[in-house]
Amino acid sequence: MPLKIELKAKDKLVVNGAVFENVGANATLLFHNNSAILREKEILSDEDATTPASRVYFALQCAYMFPEKKQHFVDLFHGFLQDYMDACPSAENIRDEIDDAVKKENIYKALRKTHKLIIHEQDVFKGLGKSMQQKLLDLTSPDAPAKNKPNTQTDTAD
Repeated sequence: MPLKIELKAKDKLVVNGAVFENVGANATLLFHNNSAILREKEILSDEDATTPASRVYFALQCAYMFPEKKQHFVDLFHGFLQDYMDACPSAENIRDEIDDAVKKENIYKALRKTHKLIIHEQDVFKGLGKSMQQKLLDLTSPDAPAKNKPNTQTDTAD
């Protein structure tokens, strides 16, 4: 079944590793055969893959876009995913969904499932930030025990 994609002006699309940009008005493309296609909004650059979950996504993206190096990128993916799981085992169900798609060689589906991992990571970071903020508030609270308060006085010699 053909894939129909609509591109707005200036939208980019990657097809089998080649970047296309719509330089005119809106355009509609119809792909009649299987191709590795990612819209600009789905593409993550190497420089933007700065978190554990984004590195998982980036490795899968490369496996999808560069089938001649697929095994190399799938191996990287497995390492990045294991690193994530070591740090955050609460994502086990998401890992299983992604792994299942990769085992079935449906890399695009695995990419889509990786969005859940990125959302999970963001939730974990938000929770960590709130926890750290609360600890700081507890430490600086006037009601906090003196042993928990940071020492704001400087020692002076007589």
